[in-house]
Amino acid sequence: AAAAAAGPVVGAAMAVFVTRRIPAEGLRVLSQAGGCRVQQWDSEEPVPRAELLAGVAGKRGLLCLLSDRIDREVLDAAGGSFEVAPQGWQRCPRDLCLPCRGIRVGYTPDVLTDATAELSVALLLAACRRLPEAVEQVKNGGWTTWKPLWMCGYGLSDSTVGIIGLGRIGQAVARRLKPFGVKKFLYTGSCPKPETAAEFEAEFVPLMRLAEESDFVVVTCALTPATQGMCNRDFFGRMKKTSVFVNTSRGAVVNQEDLYDALAHGQIAAAGLDVTTPEPLPTDHPLLSLKNCVILPHVGSATYATRSTMAVLAANNLLAGLRGEPMPHELLL
Repeated sequence: AAAAAAGPVVGAAMAVFVTRRIPAEGLRVLSQAGGCRVQQWDSEEPVPRAELLAGVAGKRGLLCLLSDRIDREVLDAAGGSFEVAPQGWQRCPRDLCLPCRGIRVGYTPDVLTDATAELSVALLLAACRRLPEAVEQVKNGGWTTWKPLWMCGYGLSDSTVGIIGLGRIGQAVARRLKPFGVKKFLYTGSCPKPETAAEFEAEFVPLMRLAEESDFVVVTCALTPATQGMCNRDFFGRMKKTSVFVNTSRGAVVNQEDLYDALAHGQIAAAGLDVTTPEPLPTDHPLLSLKNCVILPHVGSATYATRSTMAVLAANNLLAGLRGEPMPHELLL
């Protein structure tokens, strides 16, 4: 994300702090910009709080990541000269009153759509075809001979897929699943999208009907007050015992205790999660004890090309803000 205050900043005054080691392409955009002086926390690990507070002091811009906590203390540490603060999408606290400080915020939408959709399909296949279990059987000697029902799972052909949130990522998921021979797509959300849904002949239905009729449920919606905890005991109780649940949106959309109960007691067949609450998930969390739950460490956008594109867009947002120009993608506050 990227942000900028009113009025351009030029020359040596364009000093920025980057909170993590980012792809070289993004850093190059900043380094090659005339008059831009870059200080970076050169590590894959999150910047320590003290280093963050020291790093923003006297800077006009900040390029930060979704795991960085940007609050009043950080903005105050930057001082009156601070004008630009890129910030992770959906992680900009409204109580900071950034417009009052003259700060604009940019973000990096769209670029992760394809990568996240690919990961959603991969996670669905891993869960429904029990791929992690099968790999483990090969490694631990469980593969002894051919057995008619050994390692059987559920296929996509002739199935019904329900998508919660038919936005950019939801559409991209449907587009990738269609060639598998899916019989029917259902979707739900805040309102029907007939033009968008026409490509997949998808039917808009209430949430609980989607749960009841879907063989596979894929969650790609935004986290809002309306969607928080939406996938709960009632929801899982409506799903088929042979159904598979996949979440690549936000962890808080799911009540994880209810999901654990549904998986542990055979209410649903399997689940695949790329997002959890909290992140990282503690290694002793009950969900990690289940063979029918595949959990990934929030790697939906983790392709080299996607992360590089995100870094370049964040850098260009930052430079545009510093120069007083329109940002490629600005978060309206």
